[in-house]
Amino acid sequence: MTVPGPDESQDPLAYYRRHGRITDPREEGGMLANLPLETDALRDVVQGLMVHIFWAQRHGLTLSPERQKEVQLRYVSDKLKQIRRLDGRPLVEPRPVEKRLVGNCRDISVMLCAMLRQQGVPARARCGFATYFLPNHFEDHWVCELWPGSRRWVMVDAQLDALQRKILGIDFDPLDVPHDRFLTGGKAWQMCRAGKADPDAFGISDLHGLWFVRGNLVRDLAALNKVELLPWDTWGLIEGRDHDISRRDLSLLDRAAALCQPNNDEFEEARSLYEGSEKLRVPRTIRTHLRTGVETVEL
Repeated sequence: MTVPGPDESQDPLAYYRRHGRITDPREEGGMLANLPLETDALRDVVQGLMVHIFWAQRHGLTLSPERQKEVQLRYVSDKLKQIRRLDGRPLVEPRPVEKRLVGNCRDISVMLCAMLRQQGVPARARCGFATYFLPNHFEDHWVCELWPGSRRWVMVDAQLDALQRKILGIDFDPLDVPHDRFLTGGKAWQMCRAGKADPDAFGISDLHGLWFVRGNLVRDLAALNKVELLPWDTWGLIEGRDHDISRRDLSLLDRAAALCQPNNDEFEEARSLYEGSEKLRVPRTIRTHLRTGVETVEL
């Protein structure tokens, strides 16, 4: 794991320039050398390396059960190893779709985040909901935020390749996603708690409701603390249905939502809240929910 620099406790840009345990490429770091510096070119590299598990068939690829398991890879170092096994060429060379790593929105966003951090660009993955996949629905989704010297955090949806942009009719720049098109978990929680949005409009497939929004809020806070876990990993206040959540827990979640905003003003408080709460902080042992059942995982 990368050792924090001495100025990271108060400087959010220094903090997000450095890898966390998920994005650290470890011994595969050499694979991230000589990548383009421009955000659009780096996005293109990611799209040439990965295929979204839900869009594979649209690209003409039928995934075997073994290939589908690649979506369970939690760490960037493991993803890079599999990318190399599939095709040993430099990462800047786009792979045919059958040689691309299988992933989802979280994996694509985390990969872009890792590439940016490797170049010293402040970057962080965000967990929340997108409005551009289905009408009148907030779809479970992840994007990547970076601070490219523009004096603000810019949201990039690296998943939206040319095919997806055409099919979905994307009418905005995926390299600068408007904040009303992607809502962070915290923003979604605030809207639902204030009665400004229907919690049942948030989720994916048949999974929806305030409990789902709660999960993405806690995941987003963890991601802001550089622990970007899988969408089906659970711990602390992610677990349990709404009737299990006490008033004190609701207050804690409201505070977390207020601190998970798209600026740097709440950085120290968000770090302190996360580190100081056993119900929010990712423990060493978590649970992951698979089709075959629930498994306990040591991080």
